[in-house]
Amino acid sequence: MSRLLRSMAGHSKWAKVKHFKGALDAKRGKVFSKLSKEIAIAAKLGGPDPAMNPRLRMAMLQCRAANMPNDNIERAIKKGTGGGEGVNFEDLTYEVYGPAGVAMLVELSTDNRNRTAAEIRSLLTKNGGSIATSGSVTRLFHRKGQIVVPRDAANEDQLMEVALEAGAEDFKADEDGYEILTEPAQFEAVHKALESKAIKPAGAEITSLPTTTVPVTGAAAAAVNKLIDALEDHDDVKEVYTNAEFADDAVGAS
Repeated sequence: MSRLLRSMAGHSKWAKVKHFKGALDAKRGKVFSKLSKEIAIAAKLGGPDPAMNPRLRMAMLQCRAANMPNDNIERAIKKGTGGGEGVNFEDLTYEVYGPAGVAMLVELSTDNRNRTAAEIRSLLTKNGGSIATSGSVTRLFHRKGQIVVPRDAANEDQLMEVALEAGAEDFKADEDGYEILTEPAQFEAVHKALESKAIKPAGAEITSLPTTTVPVTGAAAAAVNKLIDALEDHDDVKEVYTNAEFADDAVGAS
């Protein structure tokens, strides 16, 4: 079986994982709050059974990666399925240009589109960003399932075989571990195949990956990180995807 080791230009999932873990240490309460919100929304829209609700399954995977207690998850599911009209949330994606020409996709869930729009525009203005023309940023990313496995969690040959046979389209190994890419429709099959072999990923999600990256260092990297942090701190923001390529010492430096 041939190895599919196509490298994504400048992309480092491990950098994102390390940045995410650092953010968790500093902002665990904020992270748990956002995950609880997403669990509640997912449960309200698709029901409390993760086997029948893909959005809820994905949210629960994120909770597991963040070491969120099961009690928090159960409370969020009950909140989402508690009956009554409640609050209706809307999913939005903003296309953004940041400092140094970096492109960003900002995914949100909001119960007030106008309020959120005004607050996001204010954040961008204060941090060197701007709303991009519709489609100009989206075309710079593609949706992929992405699973990251630590090197000590699996044998490389076994992991590659399991992943590719389950439908993965790409397998990449480096000194930190392994990265598996799938089409979104194949993500669950590959993830379940790994679980059936007791292989525990460090991260598993359907994400937006850049087709090309923009290297940023020094002041530019600090400015981009400042904008990302400001956006991620907003209560309605779920994910910020960027095509910025940070130097190792710039990740999480803000």
